[in-house]
Amino acid sequence: MLLCIHVAAFRLAVARRGTGTPDDVFLLADKADRGRVLEVDDRAHALGARRGQTVLQACVAAGGARVLVHDAPYARTVWEDMLDELDALSPLVDDAAEGTTYVEMRGCDGMASDWIARAHAALERFDLPVRVAVGPNKFATRAVTYVRDGCICAPGEAAQLLAPLRLEVLEVEPAVIERLHLLGVATLGELARLPHGPFVRRFGARAARWHECARGIDPTPFRPRPYALQIEAAAFGEGSAAQEEQVYFALRVLAERVCSDLSRAGRAAALLRTTFECENGDLRELDAGFAQPTADPRVVLDILRAKLEGLIFDTPITGLKLQALRLEECGTFTTLFSGTQPDPQTLAIACERLQAVGDIQALQAHVRPAHLLESRFTYGVPSLGYQCHGDTGCHPERSTPTQLRMLPVREVAVKLRGNTPASVDARPVVNCAGPWRVDDGWFESEHVARDEYDVLLDGGMLWRVYREGEKWYVRGAYD
Repeated sequence: MLLCIHVAAFRLAVARRGTGTPDDVFLLADKADRGRVLEVDDRAHALGARRGQTVLQACVAAGGARVLVHDAPYARTVWEDMLDELDALSPLVDDAAEGTTYVEMRGCDGMASDWIARAHAALERFDLPVRVAVGPNKFATRAVTYVRDGCICAPGEAAQLLAPLRLEVLEVEPAVIERLHLLGVATLGELARLPHGPFVRRFGARAARWHECARGIDPTPFRPRPYALQIEAAAFGEGSAAQEEQVYFALRVLAERVCSDLSRAGRAAALLRTTFECENGDLRELDAGFAQPTADPRVVLDILRAKLEGLIFDTPITGLKLQALRLEECGTFTTLFSGTQPDPQTLAIACERLQAVGDIQALQAHVRPAHLLESRFTYGVPSLGYQCHGDTGCHPERSTPTQLRMLPVREVAVKLRGNTPASVDARPVVNCAGPWRVDDGWFESEHVARDEYDVLLDGGMLWRVYREGEKWYVRGAYD
């Protein structure tokens, strides 16, 4: 049985502590002016204010609402303090998100009602609307906190207790909830009664999880949070640094101290945070990540130098603090044929310099399964650490397969011989493979239906072309 501690609209609850009266209407925004609404209370929601609206839109909808500005570091500090208090209940605490945590109570003294009372007593000093419940899995336990505070959900009672709850408990996109409302589905019980197969085909693979949660089933594993080990070095009150070389010298001294502490602890840092205190009182924080966790002061200094390129300080720096965050076990993964792989730390330094010099965000293409060619990859933050998955890259004797390079879509003139292309833009087709029928997105607003061919042209070019209606387009070329 899991113990769930949940604070609805946690960021707003933290911001409004000791502010106003219980009858006031509150909005939480990222900025006071021209900002976006992050969270709204129940009264503001009933008046029409919604997350994602501009502050002006939400204030018009909920006339007279008070706008609070989100303080992310303060909210995170409050949440970390709450998690530390819960360590007194059990050493196994799963930090799911700010405002939601799960505690494994197996082997703890007392009954479920005793655990709930202890959790309330431990968090009473924070003056937040804490709800506590006990249940068989993560989703069911969090959901029954909305049934009532102190609810105890037995494994066989989950579906019955969840049935009256509204779909918003699933925490899915508002557009999905609106589509379900159009189908007459407003509660978890109504969702659970839908046939599983047609529902998943209509809303996609992720809908399988929604359907399981509505029936009280959640296979999400319990992940205890690791205990934090603070390693840092600081230099304050030792004069000021007005030149670039002085700053780098001070950073090298701090990096050697931090890396020495990391080596003694048998750890490596995946993230470093540098805090600069200026003569005029300004504080500036700079986070630097690594392709692989490291305890090497030379690598640390190289990354910090790359991060600092392009930064301008108005006044001399009077204080420095270097913190090692996201500590991991020391050691790196190596491969038998690593000579053909790029050095991840070198790539990380190059990416940082690109961003510092030209404000260029380096992105990496990630392959994913999809029917449409243009949907088979996505761009994200580079994962520079080398990993070997299965047989990929571990057999140098195997030849590299031909890669399809995406090209800007343009219309081409195609002549047919029977039902297959005979020429493309007046270039004879030597060989042709296909067609492959692609019919995707029929359940969404954009429906794509087309026939794709691979054509080998007379000049040796191998193209991927497709027919959509009566027109032909080129989509990619094989390298």
